Amino acid sequence: MGTRGTPQIRMTEAEQAAATMLVSWRANLRFPDARLDNSIAARMTLAGHIRLVRPRVVILPYWEARHPDHYRAGELAYEACFLAGLRKLDSETEPHRPAKVIYSSLYANVLPSFVVDISAQFERRMQALFAYESQYGAQQEGSDLFPDQSEIRERLASVARFYGNQIGVKYGEPFVVKETMRVDDIVTLGPRSF
Repeated sequence: MGTRGTPQIRMTEAEQAAATMLVSWRANLRFPDARLDNSIAARMTLAGHIRLVRPRVVILPYWEARHPDHYRAGELAYEACFLAGLRKLDSETEPHRPAKVIYSSLYANVLPSFVVDISAQFERRMQALFAYESQYGAQQEGSDLFPDQSEIRERLASVARFYGNQIGVKYGEPFVVKETMRVDDIVTLGPRSF
C-alpha cells in the first residue's frame, strides 16, 4: 500500500536487508499492509510460528506510533507470544513463550529502559535500511513525503549518536521493557556515574 514499490519488490528488498544483517532465518506472514488487524486469526497464525521458531527474545515496535500498522504489530505480537505458551493451543506443536519481550523505542519520545551499543553494527544497519530502495531511494514519486538518503542517514546517525552518548559509546539503540529489570551486581552496571 506504500507510495513507492510493490509487494514483490518489498519482499526482494527484505531478503536483501536480511542478508546484509546476516539474519539466519526470516519469514513473512503476508499480513496486509496498512490494514493490519489484531484478529484472532492473525494472533493464532503468529502464535503458531512462534511455537515453531521458539525465540528467546522478541523485539516489537513501541506501543505508540504514527503508523497504525506499527503499534498494531506490537500488540498483535505481544498477544501471540502469550498464546504461544498455552499448552492446549494446538496438538501439533509444543508450547513456547519467549523469555523476554522488548520494545524498540527509537522513534518514540520516551525514556528508554536501556540502550544497546550498536557502534560496530551501525553501518550494516544503514546498509540494510537502504536495501529498501523502493522506499528510501531517489525517486520522483513521493519525493514530497520522503527525505533523501543523505538526510535519512544524517537523522538516524544523530539519533543513534544521542543515545550512544548516554552510555558512553558512538552509537546506541534505545529499548523499553514494561517490567522492572533485575540487577544482581550494581557495580557492573554501565555506564559509570562519574
